[in-house]
Amino acid sequence: MAESFKLVEKLMGNKFELCILHDSAHSAQHLLQETKNEISRIENLLSTFKENSQTNLINSQAGIDFVKVDLEVYELIERAIRISKLTNGAFDITYGGVDKSLWNFDTKMNSIPSKEQAKKIISKVDYRKVILDKSNTAVMLSEKGMRIGFGGIGKGYAADKARTLLKSKGIENGYINASGDLSAWGNQESGKKWTIGITDPDHKNDMIGQIEISELAVATSGNYEKFAVIDGKRYAHTIDPRTGLPASGIKSVTVICPIAELADAMCTPLMILGPQKGLVMVSQIHQMEALIIDENDNIYKTAGIKIK
Repeated sequence: MAESFKLVEKLMGNKFELCILHDSAHSAQHLLQETKNEISRIENLLSTFKENSQTNLINSQAGIDFVKVDLEVYELIERAIRISKLTNGAFDITYGGVDKSLWNFDTKMNSIPSKEQAKKIISKVDYRKVILDKSNTAVMLSEKGMRIGFGGIGKGYAADKARTLLKSKGIENGYINASGDLSAWGNQESGKKWTIGITDPDHKNDMIGQIEISELAVATSGNYEKFAVIDGKRYAHTIDPRTGLPASGIKSVTVICPIAELADAMCTPLMILGPQKGLVMVSQIHQMEALIIDENDNIYKTAGIKIK
């Protein structure tokens, strides 16, 4: 009879939990190790902390030349730009060009930049200045000082790749939890769907409810993760790449859809756009659901989310 086997590791700078159901402990451990290696491979491609990553090569040649990249990196950048267009720039992988000095969100932070300062901070942020050469799978950032980063989409992409690998090896039940970006398929040992708790943004160890999922991904982002309180107002660590100013008014966002990469990427725009604009946008995306909690604890959600 199949049992659950887990591997917990720090990967891509985050805690990853890999869980599969298998009837052989030896085979399960081998598969989990193989999946960990796949996530490490993706980290080596995408990380800005790895000197020779393809991301850093692109950034080092900003304003100078094209960089040939692996097809999967090229296609991920292509998809990220499509999400930028869909969200009118509320998601932007060139966010790496933001000057972090004014946005450290530590205990010493007691003021926010003026609109003029913020505009200067984001002067190198513009997804429309990423130039793609499909025939050579090459990428160039058009201005010096521009930087791309996959912080808003990379964990979800890794979760998808891990799930694809395990399913290709015949694993019919399992999940990948990439520090809050979760991709689950099949069922638990009991035969029931996987149960996911939605965190209470005011009490991180409590849940406001649970949802059941299978063949779906869930991503959550909240202002409780990292924030600053200035003049009594809480500002999330999520910065609007169009203005350089932090998102406010939203405590947490949960996105559910079949693709972890997309769920991961959509959290940032929804934190920025808020419930009205955000849920209208979500309703136009096939098989996507979302739940948003605002600063007054009002819950907004699409019709497909059933909370227990």
